[in-house]
Amino acid sequence: MHVCVLGAGIVGLATAYVLRQQGLEVTVVDRATPGAGASGGNGAQLSYSYVQPLADPGIWRQLPKLLLSADSPLKLQPQWDLQQWRWGLAFLRACNARTSASSTAQLLQLAARSRLGFEAMLQDLALDCDFSRTGKLVVYASADGLAAAGRQVALQRRLGSVQEVVSPQRCVELEPALQHYQARMAGAVYTPDECAADCLKVCAGLHAALLARGVRFVLGAEVQGVARQGARISAVHTTAGTVQADQFVLALGSASPALAQQLGLRLPVYPLKGYSITLDIADVPHTAPRVSVTDAARKVVFARIGNRLRVAGMAELVGQDSRIPPARIQSLQDSTHALFPDCVPGADVQPWTGMRPATPTGLPLVGRQARGPENLLLNTGHGALGLTLAFGTAQQLADGLLGRDVLKPGARPFRPPAAHTAS
Repeated sequence: MHVCVLGAGIVGLATAYVLRQQGLEVTVVDRATPGAGASGGNGAQLSYSYVQPLADPGIWRQLPKLLLSADSPLKLQPQWDLQQWRWGLAFLRACNARTSASSTAQLLQLAARSRLGFEAMLQDLALDCDFSRTGKLVVYASADGLAAAGRQVALQRRLGSVQEVVSPQRCVELEPALQHYQARMAGAVYTPDECAADCLKVCAGLHAALLARGVRFVLGAEVQGVARQGARISAVHTTAGTVQADQFVLALGSASPALAQQLGLRLPVYPLKGYSITLDIADVPHTAPRVSVTDAARKVVFARIGNRLRVAGMAELVGQDSRIPPARIQSLQDSTHALFPDCVPGADVQPWTGMRPATPTGLPLVGRQARGPENLLLNTGHGALGLTLAFGTAQQLADGLLGRDVLKPGARPFRPPAAHTAS
């Protein structure tokens, strides 16, 4: 079987890796280099135990700030875009306790599987990707915020997560670089086994390893359309030529809905624009954190990757806008100074922005769709959890493709191709 994976971000590469491990022929197509999209400058955290979706009942209290505050970490810029309005309304419908709890349970199960897959891949390939397992602190400034976090911890504990709510003093014991911020904390949620890695290095390492294992890459190639034969896709047309395959995987992140629309599918995926900076840090004790830290109020994450500190955050519904406003980068620098005042950034903070492909519920779209072509599989909509969930959804997709899993109601079972088609 020959599978064409559309997309060379972390999700597409993880898919290619898992499928190649199963002995399938794989071609990966992307308009850019591996990891160049939303994967490249992401928050670097592998949040296996802290996956609460953005669609949460608490979002209703934040709506006035979301709509009116210029410095809100969550920003909505209404546009004449029907897809944005559809997504926004579906998101608000998902902001209830029942949906949030259900999504959390499913995401935790998927994340646990992804952890196993990611770490098995690291052992297999021995990637140099600044991987660390130092735990994570999610810091809260208010007692109300910490109390709400405690309720989420109780829910996740019943689902198997190992977490605890800790005092400001305990935060500083776990991460001495937070000593200057202790008086401004109400407490934190501590997860001891959370990890971090440089996603761009993971993508580069996967690319090299997959090439060595016979995976074909067609890079710098825009997908211009698809050729169909009845209920199946026979090929994709790109600016670098036509690629034929037996099965096709749509893993184009926030660009997935545009291609899906050509195939008669409307995907509930919309870009959540995020930003990051990367700081070179001196090896001076207690200046930059070694434990991953999330500032819950500012919606900013801090992750050590080697001798660098990745600072990332914000979520904007502004469409496909790749501009980087200086105010947003300054906000990340201000957040760094607030929590870690001794971590002085250099002149080049490597500003970055990426379009994280999000679904209203936070659950990614994986597998065949009832109304889509018989040989099209989705692997998209991971939001801010692309690195965390990539190997879990890749394995889920492979199981469905190879008939090892029960597909969702309405999905088509796998049908072996009548004949192999060469690319």
